[in-house]
Order: sequence, then structure tokens, then C-alpha cells
Amino acid sequence: MNKIFIIIKREYFTRVKNKTFLLSTFLLPIVFLLFIVGSTFLAIKSQTKEYIAVVNDSGFFKENLKSDSSSVIFDFAADVNSSNYIEKGYSGLLQINSDTAAKRYVIESPKSLSVGTMDYIKGQMNSAIENNMLQQLNINKNLLDSISKASENAIELSNELKTGEKANAQLAYGVGFGSGILIYITMFIFGAMVMRGVMEEKISRIAEVMVSSVKPFQLMMGKIIGIAAVGLTQLLLWILLIFVLLTSMELFLPAEAVEQFKQIQETQQQFGVANNTMALELLQAKASFISEVNWLVIISCFLFYFLGGYLFYASLFAAVGSVINEDPQEAQALMLPITMPIIFAFIILAPSIDNPESSLAFWGSIIPFTSPIVMMGRIANGVPEAVPYWQLFLSMSLLVGGFIFTTWFAGKIYRTGILLYGKKASWKEMIKWIRRS
Repeated sequence: MNKIFIIIKREYFTRVKNKTFLLSTFLLPIVFLLFIVGSTFLAIKSQTKEYIAVVNDSGFFKENLKSDSSSVIFDFAADVNSSNYIEKGYSGLLQINSDTAAKRYVIESPKSLSVGTMDYIKGQMNSAIENNMLQQLNINKNLLDSISKASENAIELSNELKTGEKANAQLAYGVGFGSGILIYITMFIFGAMVMRGVMEEKISRIAEVMVSSVKPFQLMMGKIIGIAAVGLTQLLLWILLIFVLLTSMELFLPAEAVEQFKQIQETQQQFGVANNTMALELLQAKASFISEVNWLVIISCFLFYFLGGYLFYASLFAAVGSVINEDPQEAQALMLPITMPIIFAFIILAPSIDNPESSLAFWGSIIPFTSPIVMMGRIANGVPEAVPYWQLFLSMSLLVGGFIFTTWFAGKIYRTGILLYGKKASWKEMIKWIRRS
């Protein structure tokens, strides 16, 4: 046990003190924040007012088209036409057909108008035509709007669970998918790190020296646990730094974006096309996450499945690394059976979040090959509402048992493969090594 601890200590401090680790750990959250702030700043600064001249109006458009002082302004100048609207400083010319029933309208513009601008103009024109039809039918629009508003506010539909809490499907999808994809990425990154570490020691013949003083199984376990500690350290630092940066993000955002978010919160409006920036979405998500997510369950289960999934697959990656010499194609061929279950788990993650009680979600969250990713998607919908305690306990137990089995399985391969040179090994041959040992 003391030898395993020495190997763990060596693997951990060698990688933690590496400049690449320090730069990737501390720079990634900062780059993430700079990307958000930069995209928000550019989105705000790139907003321009579009002056649209309206011609051939039959009368009711002038009364019903409403300008937006920050994006689109309509002007019904009489002396504007297709030949001079650019000279007069207009961004576009809206041609109104006399046959309003045909709903044929054309916007001339020297440039391509944005999707938000086109959607705003179309929405205003639809509203104008609707108002005109209501006037022709002698229907009071204000009365109709008040009835519509009253009917919308009359019913408040919410998914209330047996525990009295309210379910938020979008929030569950975001938490579940985010947790699942994070485990998916880290299993590939740190699993490949274990494999490369074993390959490098084998190719440089360092493994021969180390095997003379420790058992191959101890060497493999020390390397797996040491890199797991590195991954967990980096992950916790990322979570801490990103949380701190998101909490103080309003200090770095332009004043216009913060004011816009406060107005949206006060009026309880949905994000519009022109206002839908990443920063506003993150501010809204932060407000929802803090108040609605059961962080104790999510974080504790995430850490368990992060470590469990990594340990389950890292031993297999170590086994593959021990039999590879220097051929990249050989590594890809041997990695395929390991990576396929991980990819399959990612594919069924979204359906499992949408329908956490389906058979696909159940078996995906129970089988150790896919449970680290799929179970996080189900847990986001609630425990024990979507995932009963017995299913969660069974999934965790099978994952622990799976790790013990894959470690034993990989240890048998590692013991022979780490000292094998100049010969390509297949999975069929590696299984034979297990039977002989």
C-alpha cells in the first residue's frame, strides 16, 4: 500500500506542478468570462437603428406600425421612393401593395437586414393588419386584448411534485445535460491521459525499472488514482473559479446589458431576438440555479459518478496503453471497444432526461458502462421523484463492482503487456493472457 501511495504522490505532483496544468486550470475560466463579456459588448455595440421608409400606404399602416426607438424606426415620408431612399438616409424601403388581402410586401435595402429586424417588421405588419380587420368588423381591440390577457392570467399551470416542489423541465435538462457532457469529456481526457502515461513509460523503458521494485498492478493503480486526483483537483478549481466569476459577472458586463437584464426581471418578459445574448441567458440561469436546484444531491452524485466513471474506464485505458508500442493506428483499433459505450451513453443522454422513467433510461443508468453519464441526466429530474433511492443505490453498487472487475481484468493484461515489445496485440490475445494467468 505504501508503494501505491508513493506512485500516487509522484503522478499527482508531477502533473499539478506542470505549467500546462496551471495555465489550463486558471486561464480557462478567465477565457470563458472574457468570451461572454466580449460577445455581449460586441452585441450591444453592434446594435444599430434601422430607419425604414414606408410608401404606398393605404392609411391604416401609419396608425398601427409602432417604431422601436432602439432598433427599427418607421417613417411615412411622402417624397421617398426607390430611387432616392438611400440618399435620404434610410436603411430600407417598405413597399405596401394596394391589395392588402394578398399580403405581398417587399423591403428594398442596399444591405441584408438582420433576422431580428425582419422579424420585428413582420410582427408589426401582422399586428397592423389584425387591427385593421378588427376595425372593419367593429370589434373593440382594447376589449379583445383585455379578454386575452385575462384568459392568460386566469390559469397558472405548473408541474408540482408529490413533495410539494415544482419541476422545471428546462432547468433539469440544462443541469442533467451539462453534468453528463462534463463527465463524458473528462472520461475521454483523463482516460487518454492514463493511456499516454503508460505508453510513455513503456516506450522509454522506465516501466521495466519500476516493475523491478513494485508489482505491475500497484504501478497501474498508483497511476490511475494519481491522475484521478489531478482531474478532481482541476475540476473543483474550475467549478470554484467559474462560480466566483459568474457571481461577479455583473461587474464586468457593460452597463447597458445589466440594465436590460434588470428590466426583463422586473417586467417578467421573455428574451427577444435582439436581446438574446449569452450574458443575459447566463444571468437568468444563475438566478434560477441558485434558487431551484438541489445542489447537495447534484454535486454529491456528480462527484461519485465522475470518480466512478473515471476509475471504471481508466483501468481499461491503462490496459490498452500497456500493449501499445508506437503505432497510433494500433491505439485507435484497441480503443474502439472502450469508447463505443461512452459515445452510446452520450447519445441516449438527451432521451433519458426527457423521459427519465423509460426502460432505456433505467437500463442506461444501471449498467456501469453507461451509468456515469445517463444517471446524471435522470438525477437532474429529482430524487426520489424521477430516480427512486433503490435505483440510485443499485446503480452506485454496480458501478463500484464494475470498477473492481475492470481493475482486476486490466491488471491481468497490464502485467503481461507492459513488458511486451515489438508485437501487436489484439483483444482476443489479451483475453488469452487473462485465462493463462
